[in-house]
Amino acid sequence: MQGFDLEQLRTLVAVADAGSLTAAAPRVYLSQSSVSEQIRKLEERAGQSLLTRSKAGVAPTEAGLRLLGHARRILALSDEAFRDLRGETLQGELRLAVTDYFRPGDLTRLLGRLGERYPQVRLHVTILKSDALRTAYAHGDFDVGLAMNIAGANAAAASSGAVLRRESLAWLGATGLRVVRGEPVRLLALPDTCSLHQFTVSLLRRRRVPYVLAHVASGVAGLQSALAAGLGVACLNESAIGEGIARLAPPHGLPALPRVAFQWLPARRGETAFVTRAREMLSLQLA
Repeated sequence: MQGFDLEQLRTLVAVADAGSLTAAAPRVYLSQSSVSEQIRKLEERAGQSLLTRSKAGVAPTEAGLRLLGHARRILALSDEAFRDLRGETLQGELRLAVTDYFRPGDLTRLLGRLGERYPQVRLHVTILKSDALRTAYAHGDFDVGLAMNIAGANAAAASSGAVLRRESLAWLGATGLRVVRGEPVRLLALPDTCSLHQFTVSLLRRRRVPYVLAHVASGVAGLQSALAAGLGVACLNESAIGEGIARLAPPHGLPALPRVAFQWLPARRGETAFVTRAREMLSLQLA
């Protein structure tokens, strides 16, 4: 019989989210060796490698990314069917805050799909900068919050919640743009209250890369427009690469960049069962 095993798909998702086989093991209630065996069987079934291994952990291959997209939808549908047959309809009002860097080209479509699948959930969505989002969440303004953390930049924030998705940062410019080494980089960024702006400027200063702040956009959409117009270079996460924008071709002389993690802010004490289930639903649908 053709098809994939649900538990193996669940293990693949856990490994991709956790970033390593060891970290994924407690998420699926298996030993590290059992997780490794599940992935081996899944790769055998798929007929190709799904993960690349390194000292830093694991990352999905191109085939792994394709299967992850299918796996999340399959698992979400399985969970939805299970709850439906048990009469556990998800119903209520949820205030969701999302960082503006999270899948800017896909978020509207993803939220629309959520509305179709869970019509009895009244979802109120606010897009914010991560630091403002954390502050508002701490004040109780939202039920669920999704922030972006830069690897190594803020250890306290990075360890605070479950990871929904990991992405690489990249130096971007208009398609075909080339940086002339030795000349100041024309940097495009969001306002200096943005943590990615602060990180980028700090990195360039530490590496003694000359730059000028050529344009400050109010949001990611404006930054994408400035990039496509050829106004300069920006540091952005990979899902923000849109039409007319591309990674800078080497050699560009700019520093190597870390990855970012999109993480749920930790659940509050006394959180309702509805909010907990809603976060689980969002995790399956948005990753």
